[in-house]
Amino acid sequence: MWMTPKRSRMEVDESRVFRPEWTKRYLVVEHPEGKGALCLVCHRLIVATRERDVRRHYEAEHEYYDRYVAEGERATLVERLRQGDLPVAAPFTPEERAARAGLGISRLLALKGRGWGEVDFVHQCIEVMLREVLPEHVGVLEGIDLSPEITGQRILSIDRNLRSQLFNRARDFKAYSLALDDQAFVAYENYLLVFIRGVDHDLEVQEELLTVINLTQHFSVGALMAAILEALRRAGLSLQRMVGLTTTHTLRMIGENSGLVSYMREKAVSPNCWNVIHYSGFLHLELLSSYDVDVNQIINTISQWVVLIKTSGVRRPEFQALLTESELEHGERVNGRCLNNWLRRGKTLKLIFSLRKEIETFLVSVGATTVHFTDKQWLCDFGFLVDIMDHLRELSEELRVSKVFAAAAFDHICTFEVKLNLFQRHIEEKNLTHFTSFKEVVDELKQHLKGDQKIFDPDRYQVVICRLQKEFERHFKDLRFIKKDLELFSNPFNFKSEYAPISVRVELTKLQSNTNLWNEYRIKDLGQFYAGLSDESYPIIKGVACKVASLFDSNQICEKAFSYLTRNQHTLSQPLTDEHLQALFRIATTEMEPHWDDLVRGRNESNP
Repeated sequence: MWMTPKRSRMEVDESRVFRPEWTKRYLVVEHPEGKGALCLVCHRLIVATRERDVRRHYEAEHEYYDRYVAEGERATLVERLRQGDLPVAAPFTPEERAARAGLGISRLLALKGRGWGEVDFVHQCIEVMLREVLPEHVGVLEGIDLSPEITGQRILSIDRNLRSQLFNRARDFKAYSLALDDQAFVAYENYLLVFIRGVDHDLEVQEELLTVINLTQHFSVGALMAAILEALRRAGLSLQRMVGLTTTHTLRMIGENSGLVSYMREKAVSPNCWNVIHYSGFLHLELLSSYDVDVNQIINTISQWVVLIKTSGVRRPEFQALLTESELEHGERVNGRCLNNWLRRGKTLKLIFSLRKEIETFLVSVGATTVHFTDKQWLCDFGFLVDIMDHLRELSEELRVSKVFAAAAFDHICTFEVKLNLFQRHIEEKNLTHFTSFKEVVDELKQHLKGDQKIFDPDRYQVVICRLQKEFERHFKDLRFIKKDLELFSNPFNFKSEYAPISVRVELTKLQSNTNLWNEYRIKDLGQFYAGLSDESYPIIKGVACKVASLFDSNQICEKAFSYLTRNQHTLSQPLTDEHLQALFRIATTEMEPHWDDLVRGRNESNP
């Protein structure tokens, strides 16, 4: 996948332009109207013309044609396909078609977080539809085994297929980074999700789930380390190729002497590579300091309100938007810890703040306490929390935009730190321009407490912002150490060579004096530009590019996992083996397509 950072000039979106070499490689041609790529085999239009989309279609549907490998043989194959002479793969038997249908249904159930037991209901729905619409085809259902046991086996087969694809691609990684997330399972706290981001010679990036580790069975840091090393060994990766490590901010991860990060950095030391770059808090940014920001235990109180509304206020029209938002983001099931962490993500806090009058009326009607609505300091804390968490949410959403490289992500973090300095000054001056909810509370209190000259204490909130600043400084300090590398990578033609490391100055000077490369830089995707650099002429610059490109630039894949968990708590809380849990999360977060032909025709570890 090519990645496009923000540029002041981008004349062509090169990543979406059809490339002629794809015809031989993936058996596609450019659509006559320029709307995408047209497959020469199945004549299907691939609308999003990016190489990853074209490759995935080919690998998932037409891998049979990989047997035509020789240059002349491949060219002859393309010519035959253009003329409509299709070398057809052996057709699927009825049994194989039934197996493919079963695999597709199993994958869909996994993506939607449905349990194995629901396949019977799916079977009944399909049967009803066929009897009414295509009664002559009802018999095909007899060959499709949708029993829960077989469905579970198919889920594992799809997982093995996807994992095999990842391992094949991992062999080509020039550099990679890991993301360790032990906070996605906010309701259970007993699993660690390990994601990998690797970069090959062409600076094509792959972000996938590497493994899921059961923390109850790997309680110690040493056991965790051994499990991660085993997962890397199975993928054919050495620690010497690891460039970055992104983690949450828990003690298990970043404990000063006993955290997993310390152990991994010690193991990954190599004279031929960077020291491993570590940054924490990036994966669940809203949770980074939200416990410190929550100056009056506001979240716990609001959690109790939401539980009351979900149990006693579901029919009240004023709460329908809140309940809809809750079910979309958090699922139907109410779980205290999961609910708390979900609320700390900011979006719903703002909605609850806008409903505070209605909530007060509701609490009175059910006999619950409303003492908080008469507490001046609590109300001010509530308004401040809503605003500061909303600012954190906005930053987190900016960091969910992937394929921009770590340099752009770090720019967002630096910009937010500047905003925190501004917030400090504004609070000191009692200027609430950037705190709209807080200002609304203060204005209301001024009307009701006209004799009270001191509505809020600025020092109280300055301390909170100061703590947040220190947290950002602590968790992202490693990115500051490589700031020059990030700047050099993102803007090599404007980077002053005297500020570059001595080892790269000669190459950088030669690069900046090359007019042809400057023209390519202006019109090409940044990843494509570096991929096209000569290994012989620019080995050091290209090495830096691979390392920078391998750093996680977004929390998107972790957000996929978190959203999958929160939406499907009921299913995931059922008894599941660790293998099945890993399979579900791999299917939910991957960008790869299963190789259906391999799965159906038994070229896999199992053939259910």
